[in-house]
Amino acid sequence: MSFIRGVPLSRSSESHAGLPKPPQQAGWTAVPVQNRGTAPALREAPVEAPVPEPVSVSPGPGAHLNGLGRFNAWPQDLAEAALLECCGSRRWAQRMAAHRPYPDLDTLLAASDEAGYDLAPADLSEALAAESAPCLHHDAPRAAHLALRAAHAAYESRFGHAFVICLDGLRPSQHVDQVLAAIRTRLAHEPDEERALTAEEMRRLARGRIIELVTEAGLTPGPFPPGGI
Repeated sequence: MSFIRGVPLSRSSESHAGLPKPPQQAGWTAVPVQNRGTAPALREAPVEAPVPEPVSVSPGPGAHLNGLGRFNAWPQDLAEAALLECCGSRRWAQRMAAHRPYPDLDTLLAASDEAGYDLAPADLSEALAAESAPCLHHDAPRAAHLALRAAHAAYESRFGHAFVICLDGLRPSQHVDQVLAAIRTRLAHEPDEERALTAEEMRRLARGRIIELVTEAGLTPGPFPPGGI
């Protein structure tokens, strides 16, 4: 299933015979003398063509961080926008963004589950309204498209929202059969029973999307696909 970024050189104070090391100025070079009690003399060195200094490109903010580090460092509004692609409840996204930084992925996923369990019915409805039913690739047989479309229509007619299911861990070749079988089974549920199961599927979807969000190197937040098959 699918969906975030120089070190100054230190100068040593080395000394030679109790004296500071002479500065190496442009156009001059140090020449040692026999008298060890005096500082080295300087004489003008041959003028050479200047060597252009290498151009360095400074890394952007957070370039040294991993995916989770970048997510932790994002501004609040950017983090919320990315999290809304994981779960469409604004309250859930605001809570998840406000509790940063997360020390590791397990802590982030646990926080996602906890925030998901705390969703009010209105929050869950908001999240479901942002979901779209899994669809087939356009190259799939027309009969499969028609069967899946009819199944989704029957589900939405009964429960009033899109059918959602987490297909993580299944091979793509299994997705269509799994979706059709799940819809047939869940059409027999009472609304309260189906609502609870749907909330659990939303929590699973959010977990998978968060993992994708924070493990992609150089991630820039963007929309996740709706779980196409």
